[in-house]
Amino acid sequence: MTVDPAAALEIALEEARAGLASGGIPIGAALLGPDGEVLGRGHNRRVQDDDPSVHGETAAFRDAGRQRDYRRTTMVTTLSPCWYCSGLIRQFGIGAVVIGESRTFTGGHGWLAEHGVRVTLLDDERCVRLMEEFIAARPELWNEDIGVAD
Repeated sequence: MTVDPAAALEIALEEARAGLASGGIPIGAALLGPDGEVLGRGHNRRVQDDDPSVHGETAAFRDAGRQRDYRRTTMVTTLSPCWYCSGLIRQFGIGAVVIGESRTFTGGHGWLAEHGVRVTLLDDERCVRLMEEFIAARPELWNEDIGVAD
């Protein structure tokens, strides 16, 4: 694959910022083809759409439409994918994941790596700062998003 992880992360960061600007949770993602072309992109829209299933990764996946084969695709996301999104990656055989950060939340990326998905963790300070600021400002919304009761 010829996906540049740093360039790919820029797309996900744009989406995360768009999500925050529209009143939601700042998690962005994109599904890239084997040559780095953007197949789909999206951001967490749980708040905006009142739909708990619209995570950044699922929005990007849906935006990409049907693909004949996902093995050579890469999901790029600003935050370690939750178990729901990790399951989507495994279910459809997405071959690689680029993750902006996992300090504020560690999802299923270790499990994905154990099952043959190529995982690149960038530990990008911009992603960390975006999430830390959001969590500090909206802890109740963050706890709802990750399934933690008040």
